Amino acid sequence: MLRGKPETPTECAEFLKALGDKTRLEILTLLMEKEWSVTDLANRLKLSQPHTSHHLAILRSVGVVETRRDGKKIFYRLSPLFREQATKGEELNLGCCTIRFHLPSRVSLMDLDENARQ
Repeated sequence: MLRGKPETPTECAEFLKALGDKTRLEILTLLMEKEWSVTDLANRLKLSQPHTSHHLAILRSVGVVETRRDGKKIFYRLSPLFREQATKGEELNLGCCTIRFHLPSRVSLMDLDENARQ
């Protein structure tokens, strides 16, 4: 796991649960391209800002995303370790299991646009 290897099945389940949501996977796909503010992510995904912040908080709690403050705005980006492992297709050892992402280093956002129209 990114913030430390899970020591219990509960911690492993928390990580898998964080990644087991369609909206959070869409957020990760967008963050593979660049960092985004909460407002920009919410607009892109056609979600409310509080709803988007909730999903980002879950991803942050398991160490997948991190923040950068610029004045009053907070920008989210993938944690460097997660970005590196996801881009390279490396396995993340969670203790109870390993997972591997096959995300391209440059993501086409067409799929997200099509999903937003449905």
